[in-house]
Amino acid sequence: MSPAVRWYIIQTYSGYENAVKEDLEKRVASMGMNEYIFRIVVPEETVIEKNKDGKEKEKIKQIFPGYVFVEMQVTDESWYVVRNTPRVTGFLGSSGGGTKPVPLPPDEINPILLKIGVIKKPTYNHLIGKTVEVISGPWNGLKGKVETVDNDQEKLILNLDLFGRATPTEIAVSDVKEI
Repeated sequence: MSPAVRWYIIQTYSGYENAVKEDLEKRVASMGMNEYIFRIVVPEETVIEKNKDGKEKEKIKQIFPGYVFVEMQVTDESWYVVRNTPRVTGFLGSSGGGTKPVPLPPDEINPILLKIGVIKKPTYNHLIGKTVEVISGPWNGLKGKVETVDNDQEKLILNLDLFGRATPTEIAVSDVKEI
């Protein structure tokens, strides 16, 4: 069984994050590691700073100085390629001595990837007007028509048949399945 593709954090010399990204991308291509190392990301955001004259200036700022995020499948070879890249000091969560790194859980990495635009939040607008079935919670087993969607909160407003009449009810997207 091959290892899962997960996100890992590598530690670098501060200020060299983009250089490490470029070096690692070159090493991946030259060493044929495209099947094991997929995305290399330096989390950055654009901030507006005021200088002494009061003029505003856009500046790109590292969100996590000294760290680079790598989506990869950890094998002995891929691990070797990453940790032996110049200016990489190691993996976050690896105690050294040949121990494999610990991947980031999806609930920790996904908000970061959303913030920097690497992944997009799913939308559920395609459910508007469709009938869905509630699969958990107090309304389990009931069917209703989707009236509105709140993509940010991942909630739906369903018209459920309660007490013989259509009643608008807010339900989490994870609590319904499309029929």
